[in-house]
Amino acid sequence: MLHLRLRSLPLAFVPRRLVLVSFAISRTRSTLPVRRYSTTMAAHATVDTFSRLKALRELMAKPEYNVQAVVVPTEDQHFSEYIAQCDERRAFISGFTGSAGCAVVTPQTAYLFTDGRYFLQASKQLDQNWTLMKQGFPDVPTWQEFLSKNLEKHSRIGIDPTLISASDADSIQKALQPKQSELVSMSMNLVDLVWPDRPSRPTNRVFPLNVQYSGQSHAEKLKTVRDELQKKDVTSMVINMLDEVAWLFNLRGSDIDFNPVFFAYGLIHEDKTLLFVNEAQLDDSVRTHLGDAVEVHPYDTFFTYLDRLGADLTAKKGSKVLVSDKASLAVADAIGQSNIVVTRSPVTDLKAIKNEVEIEGFRQSHIRDGAALVRYFAWLEEQLNEGKELSESDVADQLEKYRAENDHFMGLSFPTISATGPNGAIIHYQPERNNDAEVKKDQVYLCDSGAQYLDGTTDVTRTYHFGTPSAEEKRAFTRVLQGHIAIDTAIFPNGTTGYILDPFARRPLWEDGLDYRHGTGHGVGHFLNVHEGPHGIGVRIAYNNTPLKPGMTVSNEPGYYADGGYGIRIENVVVVRDARTPHNFGDKGYLRFEHVTLCPMGKNLIDASLLSAKEKEWLDAYHEEVLEKVAPLVQKDERALKWLQGECSPL
Repeated sequence: MLHLRLRSLPLAFVPRRLVLVSFAISRTRSTLPVRRYSTTMAAHATVDTFSRLKALRELMAKPEYNVQAVVVPTEDQHFSEYIAQCDERRAFISGFTGSAGCAVVTPQTAYLFTDGRYFLQASKQLDQNWTLMKQGFPDVPTWQEFLSKNLEKHSRIGIDPTLISASDADSIQKALQPKQSELVSMSMNLVDLVWPDRPSRPTNRVFPLNVQYSGQSHAEKLKTVRDELQKKDVTSMVINMLDEVAWLFNLRGSDIDFNPVFFAYGLIHEDKTLLFVNEAQLDDSVRTHLGDAVEVHPYDTFFTYLDRLGADLTAKKGSKVLVSDKASLAVADAIGQSNIVVTRSPVTDLKAIKNEVEIEGFRQSHIRDGAALVRYFAWLEEQLNEGKELSESDVADQLEKYRAENDHFMGLSFPTISATGPNGAIIHYQPERNNDAEVKKDQVYLCDSGAQYLDGTTDVTRTYHFGTPSAEEKRAFTRVLQGHIAIDTAIFPNGTTGYILDPFARRPLWEDGLDYRHGTGHGVGHFLNVHEGPHGIGVRIAYNNTPLKPGMTVSNEPGYYADGGYGIRIENVVVVRDARTPHNFGDKGYLRFEHVTLCPMGKNLIDASLLSAKEKEWLDAYHEEVLEKVAPLVQKDERALKWLQGECSPL
């Protein structure tokens, strides 16, 4: 998701990126602003990168660096998908602000690699100094392949070892050997050196998450992790992912927009646990929460500690440290390659399976969120019917205002994708404040939005037409709806992955020769990152490595995008649950999905002639459920209640 820039708003309402509450979880909130756009550029503006690239290339040529290419990934040192402003190096050097991509700069050319979600956006944001590499297209290499296949022999390729994984670095270095090229770990990040006004690292307050929301104490989680380490025959483990640190210690923060995390590392030994964090971010309530079992150390001492740990392990021999496959080369080098075992973090898998308290939190937060959505869409339809002129940003602000009135609201889970007409065809579009489109009654309107609540994280997309949709729009919407229903109603054996289920969502679209260039579903954190691994539903082969298990949360969001015309996406969050079946072939056990998102589907976009009897039955049952659960929360909003009743009437 992209970032939007905050415009001037009445004092009565200021959008928030993530709201901190008192440790007593009071209703008093701070007024931290949403950063809707990067501070360096607007959402779809083109930035002249000539001077930035010139300065970078001058550094590359200096004897103390002497590199023929520099790799600038998106990720930060914790391999976060969404990053703080100070870590937006790739966005600064390239002008491209999408959340996925990698830049490779050579003395003559600069390349930006990204996937199909961002082709349109990148083509608008990149200036003439860049070549867009459309990953997934025939004959287009990944950035890793590019280094060994396209660069000259004897190339020295500069990397920041804190921003590339140890596993990536190892495979790249092996691929470079035939060309006698090499990766060069730089002591200084060269982009930082040419970024004069780089923001400082956030140091926002950290707060405990009560067990009434987490369902399990951090002491219990630490014991479970130690049990897993014993099974893997390792004595220690590095926790480098920010959401894993937050989950493990039952702490939350706001150092990264829309993600309730804070900058920290964790280290688990057999006999002690260490948390490396800026101590100024902690108050007595956090220290009381952590207790004596967790040692707190300064964030900046983490690598010094790893150096000492590595030296001790080398001297003793035999003991091993588990390092995540998403940990950096710098972490692996500090401990020593011979002292580590690189594998998927067990915390990743433990966090992905929600306990019953967390699942109930998902249900309740989505009911409240559904009420805000109903109020919003009822308001929007009325405004358009009255001929009001409203921009995509204006209406997104109104949606956030409704959400902010909900109990346990902590902020948005990502910037709202509010897209009318052709803007909806840009998969991760973000409206540019004061330069966005007016929402039109006679255009398809796509709204992908979500919120952070103490008891859950929401992510929902609805597509509506507030006028009279065309036959083409209705047919495309109905095909997407059929794919959505196919996932929602799927029953499948234990051991099935999201890679296997993905065609269920695409089959109705394929019947019309249509498709979409994104996954069908991603994991969702519990009052954590809106995108969570390791599971998902999609065509990425990595999704075939993790079977879906009871307790996992995942989105169900097929779509279709007519370039220059409109975009359609329908998204619910679902929970994997055990299924009751008449038989149990192979004693495998079977699974199903429970949807928790509750918002009407937009009946005027449905071509009922395409739906089967079972699909119609599902739609009516879904709308009956939405009405039953959401109506009690909008009783005082006559407009919203009337709209809800109309949208939830039988097809």
